[in-house]
Amino acid sequence: MKEVINGEHISDRQVISTRVFNVPREKVFQAWADPLHLAQWWGPKGFTNTFDIFEFKPEGRWEFTMHGPDGVDYLNYSKFIEIQASEKIIFDHLRPMHRFRVTATFEEQGQDTLLTFAMVFDSVEECERVKMYVVSSNEENFDRLEALLSKI
Repeated sequence: MKEVINGEHISDRQVISTRVFNVPREKVFQAWADPLHLAQWWGPKGFTNTFDIFEFKPEGRWEFTMHGPDGVDYLNYSKFIEIQASEKIIFDHLRPMHRFRVTATFEEQGQDTLLTFAMVFDSVEECERVKMYVVSSNEENFDRLEALLSKI
């Protein structure tokens, strides 16, 4: 049975991306937990980041600017909700453009790690509006993470 909140099925406003990385989950988790690593891979291809605040703890703030390859800056404001070392990170992306909750889980698969990145948007309409570029952007994000993991 589908989970329903406010009369809507979660799956109707959710985007899920997954990838298996050939490294232990502690290493994948550390690439998220260390702001120096995270800034190197976060975002689609061609983007860079400037982190202003990175409080990696429940209720901690994450404020940063994504610098697009076209020279446009995108301010981002998020709040960490839950962190379980090497297992799960939940944060809310609060503004300015899109509101959504991310749940990232890190699952051992032998020596590899399955990363599941689930985004739940505030509404079905918002999800449908951004889904066409979010899916490919998440894949580019994973490509950048994979490249970083091969170096650290």
